[in-house]
Amino acid sequence: MISSRTNSIDGNVDEVQHESTDCREVLERRLRLKVDLRLCTIAGLLCSINLLDSNVISSAAVTSMPSDLGLMGNRYSVSIFIFTISSIVFQLPSTLAVRVIGPRLWFSATTFCFGLITMCTAFIQNWESMIALRVLLGIAMSGIYPGLTYLISAWYPRREQQTRFAFLQTGEVIILATGGIVNFGLNQLDGKGGIAGWRYMFLVQGIISMLIGVATFFWMVDFPELAHKSFWFLTPEEQQLAVSRIKKDRGDVEAEPFKWGIVLVHLKDPKLYVFSCMFFLLNIVSTSLSYFLPIILKGGMGFSDNESILLAAPPYYYAVIPVILTSVIADRLWLRGPVIVFNCICLIVGFCMLGFVSQVAVRYIGTFLATGAYVSNWAALSSYVANNITGQWKRAVTAAVVTIMNGAGGIAGSYIVKANEAPHYWTAVWVSIGSHILLILLVLAMSVHFTLANKLANSGKLILEDVEGFRYTL
Repeated sequence: MISSRTNSIDGNVDEVQHESTDCREVLERRLRLKVDLRLCTIAGLLCSINLLDSNVISSAAVTSMPSDLGLMGNRYSVSIFIFTISSIVFQLPSTLAVRVIGPRLWFSATTFCFGLITMCTAFIQNWESMIALRVLLGIAMSGIYPGLTYLISAWYPRREQQTRFAFLQTGEVIILATGGIVNFGLNQLDGKGGIAGWRYMFLVQGIISMLIGVATFFWMVDFPELAHKSFWFLTPEEQQLAVSRIKKDRGDVEAEPFKWGIVLVHLKDPKLYVFSCMFFLLNIVSTSLSYFLPIILKGGMGFSDNESILLAAPPYYYAVIPVILTSVIADRLWLRGPVIVFNCICLIVGFCMLGFVSQVAVRYIGTFLATGAYVSNWAALSSYVANNITGQWKRAVTAAVVTIMNGAGGIAGSYIVKANEAPHYWTAVWVSIGSHILLILLVLAMSVHFTLANKLANSGKLILEDVEGFRYTL
């Protein structure tokens, strides 16, 4: 009888624990949905501004803008180069400002400034003014992408992150592609009111960015432990749950008081520089495609100005499919490296089609594969980095440094598409293929390192990232 009663008590305890687990899962799903709808939506919108510049200036490059401003020779590439340089210089302080000043105020201010400078570009009369505004534009947007990746990684446990980075990329590429179609429409206004079509592109999209900047102040959320400062967001219980999820995953919810010594010590971690090289190799390709795709379509495939602007949009719409699909699979399996390698292979195939085939239709399909692959790897690499570091300031420093090297890749990418190599653009093709072979090798090397480090941690011989129980994600 005592045994029967004991079994009954044990059964009741198991049932209560099961109900408690089910209840927590329901609460976590509700919390994820709330955070997704608030953070991922505005992050995708702001990250689209990160690509808005490449969209507008690449579309304008196949209109009368080069002749109107005297952007002859390599001056167009210089305008991209100088933008990237100014962005690189301000990357670290701008990313740290997200934590010190707060996401709502910082992102709203920088986005508004970005829109204002973009709008002013519509009124310039020479290439020197273009260069000056490009410097200011690079400063304004320097902290947007690294700051948002830092904020997203602070909100989600590691195995949920790649899908969220995919949401970010999805919003980015959809708006980027739609912007290309909008640019086509705006270019039809060429000459209306005595204003060139490319000026309408900068004017309209600058005003839109300024309005988004104002909305960001109310829409953006703060860090989990400061979520109560956000407008109309989480209940106190939901905020507590959000904090507990991060503590359970990696224990780095709150940041230490800001000191340069505490921040800069993270520059000693060798992983940071390997991750940076990965982003450098990726952005060589993304810059060459995002800034030069309309030029490739026009000079390499023989399409007209307006056809080139329109046909640059579909590859980005297509990219939504692989970025979401690969990211959901990666989060379900909690794997990062193999997904990155798969995307690299897809990109290499796409550039082989673009460079080594003569049929225009096949070459155009190659741009779909390449675009889908590099967009997918933005999400995969971002989660690969975020999954394998801990600490608030380390996240901020890493986000800034990898984005600096990402910008350096953009500098290289702005020079590999050479007009005199049309229609096949051999330099761009070979550099893109070679960069992704190197990227595969780096991922394989890091996978070996992470596997060995995890084995040492499992045997009790090593504590990873100064966090008991932490393991690297392969």
